[in-house]
Amino acid sequence: MSENLENHKTEGFDSSDALVVRRGAPFRITLQLQGRPFNPRTDSVKIKIMLGRLYAVMPVTFSKTVSSTRWKAYMDQEDLNLQEPSIYISSPASASVGCYKFQLCVFTKNSQRSCTFGKFILLFNPWCREDGVYIPFEDQREEYILNDSGLLFMGTAMNLVSRPWSFDQFEPGILEACLNLLQASPQHQQSRKMDHLNRNDPVYISRVVSAMINCEDDRGVLKGNWSGDFKDGVNPSSWTGSGDILRHWVQSGYSPVKYGQCWVFAAVMCTVMRVLGIPCRVVTNFNSAHDTNNNLVIEEFYSNTGKKLNHSRDSIWNFHVWVECWMTRPDLGSEMDGWQVLDPTPQERSGGVFCCGPAPVKAIMDRRIDLIFDVPFVYAEVNADVHTIIVNEGRVVGVNKDTEKVGSLICTKAVGFPRVQNITGDYKHIRSPTLSSRRSPTPDSTLRRAGSSNGVVVFLTLEKAPVAGEPIHFTVKVINKQNVTKRMKVHFNAQAKEYNHSPSDTFWENHGVMQLAPMEAQMIHQQILPAQYEDVVGDDLINLAVVLEDMDTQEQALASEEFNIATPELIIEVANADSTVVNKQQMATLTFTNPFSHPVSGILSVSGAGLIQHKVQFRMPSLRPGARVEQSITFVPNMVGTKMLQANLSLTNIRSTIRGFKMVTVRRA
Repeated sequence: MSENLENHKTEGFDSSDALVVRRGAPFRITLQLQGRPFNPRTDSVKIKIMLGRLYAVMPVTFSKTVSSTRWKAYMDQEDLNLQEPSIYISSPASASVGCYKFQLCVFTKNSQRSCTFGKFILLFNPWCREDGVYIPFEDQREEYILNDSGLLFMGTAMNLVSRPWSFDQFEPGILEACLNLLQASPQHQQSRKMDHLNRNDPVYISRVVSAMINCEDDRGVLKGNWSGDFKDGVNPSSWTGSGDILRHWVQSGYSPVKYGQCWVFAAVMCTVMRVLGIPCRVVTNFNSAHDTNNNLVIEEFYSNTGKKLNHSRDSIWNFHVWVECWMTRPDLGSEMDGWQVLDPTPQERSGGVFCCGPAPVKAIMDRRIDLIFDVPFVYAEVNADVHTIIVNEGRVVGVNKDTEKVGSLICTKAVGFPRVQNITGDYKHIRSPTLSSRRSPTPDSTLRRAGSSNGVVVFLTLEKAPVAGEPIHFTVKVINKQNVTKRMKVHFNAQAKEYNHSPSDTFWENHGVMQLAPMEAQMIHQQILPAQYEDVVGDDLINLAVVLEDMDTQEQALASEEFNIATPELIIEVANADSTVVNKQQMATLTFTNPFSHPVSGILSVSGAGLIQHKVQFRMPSLRPGARVEQSITFVPNMVGTKMLQANLSLTNIRSTIRGFKMVTVRRA
């Protein structure tokens, strides 16, 4: 058993009651004959493999030559133990995945028959060159199949938030939940035989899973909710891993789990695909367009005082999260092999069902909008232009065009390291130096948006990435392009907004008048104090805009920026981290310092696949501004490898969650 698991890279599934193996590679079963040894001259063996109503029957031979297209069973004559003979079963590299039953019968020279039954679970095999999901680099197989934790990137392109996530693919019951997901799909319910036949194809499997992660058309896993009201379920921001979600779905009899948003849908899909053996990674697209009329233009509307208005069916999400899966595309041609976009968040129907993809990343780069599946939709998400329109009493008084905002950064977790990897260049040709500079954010990045009219140019610049508990400092630079003096009305407006919604009401504004000499440039310095934003913003973002109005010509110019406020991380320190070994108690200390301008309290949750069996919670008492609290925990690792210990502090009197994680390397005892 352990030899099979090691050879097939399935050691993590050792809690399953069935042998877990990968297609295209042999696995060994051992016969225990009662009463007498095996006689290779007079005894023969046949094996029947069954997946639902599909089956294959094969004699056990002494030829070790296997086929990449046919099932084969053989004994190794050179290493044959007659008391307990071993039989090797080799599946084709194109076999359907799922839970197989097998019947093994031994026939003697007197035609006496003795049979036994068993089962095994067959997965895709990215280590097998003939498999359609083969990925040629070991570090990528380790990352995209075996890594049971990761980072999801949120916030904004200039101020990334790294959210730890536990994929939990090796936790008890998760493998079975993922196989149940295939069984619960409409495709399986409509025709089990056709579903089993089609399960050899990662393109087919990926579309089934993309639809089954959301519950809009089926008995899918998650119900989406962007209303802000989660009282009859779980706030999407509270989830820390896929395991709780998948277990809850199975235990409820396949009722949808409430609730998910884009990063939850994507992270759960990543778990399912890694379990099934398809290389998968979670990808974030910053400033992701939802183009409802397919014209590759997103219109955003502002009032003449800088308030963003909800006047358009089109939208831009500050970030949107999907997955990429690695596979060949024989249906499209080998030039489309490689990473494929799949999006389980229900936005638009594809083939009548709420799913998206697999859309080849290469097709998006090359604008091959003639190809299946959903290439035009994904292309618009990363390439649409933005028209910002200022309106006053129903009349358009100013228009800005931005060709760089959408898809400004597309990223994923780096292979082998807890940091960001920029993959924007895989999706789009980098069109200008401006875009290039914005693709590599650092904590000190300057955020800038510029607007202009015939007479003036206005730039809005954040002096540094905003941090919770500190004033938000920003500067407006105004340049008079003409040889006449100008008197300008200046309007500042700040609104809180969720990542996928139009902003809510204005929480801060400022108004004034300025005079510009001919060709003069002036700087205006402003700040928003913590007490003005803390109770409003929480984990939300801020839409900040400035509008300048020429008091003589009524011409208007607008500059705007949407940004997030960085919250501090929980600090996690593991005692004697280098000596962490499996099945031995270890201790960690969690530290939090209150950065806010008023006292906070909350619930601290600690979890970690392979480290902690069940989530541990502590109540944190009220902590005054600037004060620090420590919490010690003990844990007993039960799995070898690099594991993620993560902690969440959900504050009760402010709409914010503080997070932290620590990678822990667990060695054998």
